[in-house]
Amino acid sequence: MAITGLLIAAVIGLSLGLLGGGGSILTVPVFVYVLGFGAKQAIAMSLAVVGATSLAGALGHWRAGNVRPRVALVFGALAMVGAYAGARLSVHFTGNTQLLLFAAVMLIAAGFMFRGRPAAPVASGSAAARPEVRVVKLLVPGVGVGLLTGLLGVGGGFMIVPALVLLARVPMKQAVGTSLLIIAMNSAAGFAAYLGRVHIDWAWIGAFTVVAISGVAAGTHLVRYVSQERLRRGFAVFLVAMSAFILYHNRAALLPRAVAHAAAPGAAASR
Repeated sequence: MAITGLLIAAVIGLSLGLLGGGGSILTVPVFVYVLGFGAKQAIAMSLAVVGATSLAGALGHWRAGNVRPRVALVFGALAMVGAYAGARLSVHFTGNTQLLLFAAVMLIAAGFMFRGRPAAPVASGSAAARPEVRVVKLLVPGVGVGLLTGLLGVGGGFMIVPALVLLARVPMKQAVGTSLLIIAMNSAAGFAAYLGRVHIDWAWIGAFTVVAISGVAAGTHLVRYVSQERLRRGFAVFLVAMSAFILYHNRAALLPRAVAHAAAPGAAASR
């Protein structure tokens, strides 16, 4: 199982390098169903892995000039508030409920990938080079992405990139790089809120992160040779299959009363 988990870590990093996002949403299911960690522990550890891996990717984009620091600071600050709040709110949810919500988010992510990323907005002159950052426009998506990050351990890149393109008018290349920096910021905030509340297996975090970062480097190199459209659609199909698996595995939590009634003594006789 350990080798399988590390191999999937490489796939997660490869996906991040090839698609600029998406792979991190697999981290929680890997920790739960492959490595055997509890849901809450997996979510906390996922935040550390996602944050470190995204930061490594953001540094590469920064060197290439594809990160908008001001936009990242505004959106990231809002997301960090949401991430910390989401992690604190997680005590009110059972592990099964968090996994069911996670499956729903995976389906949403698959929908975004089936549709493809939005085209970069058409702009000219200095407005295109330095888009105006409107905090009001970014408030809801920023805090919303942060809440998902803290509660479910997802990076939220599938929501951040469209928000940056459509609301902050950031061109696609810069949106991908800026998104990775934002993911690193809100993952750090969410992870900080979990510290001391769940057991953290630091050895697994380190190993998983190192392998995932290696995958990011490989994906960044291979991106020029692979069809992005086919990759995106193939990954969307995989997300749908994974969400179906999680929903099936936690099906008892969907209808707890019906399950309890069926399991109650004499239930069959009363029919």
